[in-house]
Amino acid sequence: MSGHSKWHNIQKTKGAADAKRSQMFTKIAREMIVAVKTGGGGDPANNSRLATVIAKAKAANMPNDNIKRTIDRALGSGNADAYESVVYEGYGPCGVAVIVEALTDNRNRTAPNVRHLFDKYGGNLGATGCVSWSFDRKGVIVIEKEDLDEDTVMMDALDAGADDMQVEDEVFEVYTDPDAFAAVTEALEAKGYTFLEAGVQMVPQNYIKLENEEDIKNMEKMIDLLEEDDDVQNVWHNWDND
Repeated sequence: MSGHSKWHNIQKTKGAADAKRSQMFTKIAREMIVAVKTGGGGDPANNSRLATVIAKAKAANMPNDNIKRTIDRALGSGNADAYESVVYEGYGPCGVAVIVEALTDNRNRTAPNVRHLFDKYGGNLGATGCVSWSFDRKGVIVIEKEDLDEDTVMMDALDAGADDMQVEDEVFEVYTDPDAFAAVTEALEAKGYTFLEAGVQMVPQNYIKLENEEDIKNMEKMIDLLEEDDDVQNVWHNWDND
């Protein structure tokens, strides 16, 4: 749930992803509950925000039973109203742009925690809008190449309503308008595709390469600790860590 559109920067190793799966499910569940409460109920056909979160949950291999239980819990509870979406923007080492998306019931807890991690690892928290202008909000669907034909995947993606597709290492990255994301994922699933990753992301318009080992270590540590914060949902950045 972090990084940017390059698959190898989103998911460094399968083992690391597996270790964080429980925490990922917890964060997706929270996002789902808020989507039910604020987006118009528990039917994804009438709640585009919920449909987007469900597509993300399925791509993360969240079991259908978990998804159903979460929606049912949201319909029967009132505690989701306490959560609000907060976005923090700032810079990591050497001016790497960083966006932190949080769902919190206490800004007085979340903001100092986020600020502390920026300050501790060579960055600084900035004003709203200081880096978001250099990102584009897009639906991103990652499909493993395996033995798939590139032209066929491209045609299927465009027919499903996608805007573009890029080939990165061993995956295809399909890009959509955020509002079309849920419909595109549903159409591709109907064609038999499975996803390594799917979600609405902040995709950087350019990337920064870090050369200094200390800067690299600080950037890695800052991202890891931000992601471990219970209030943080997503961390987006334009660090090219190839």
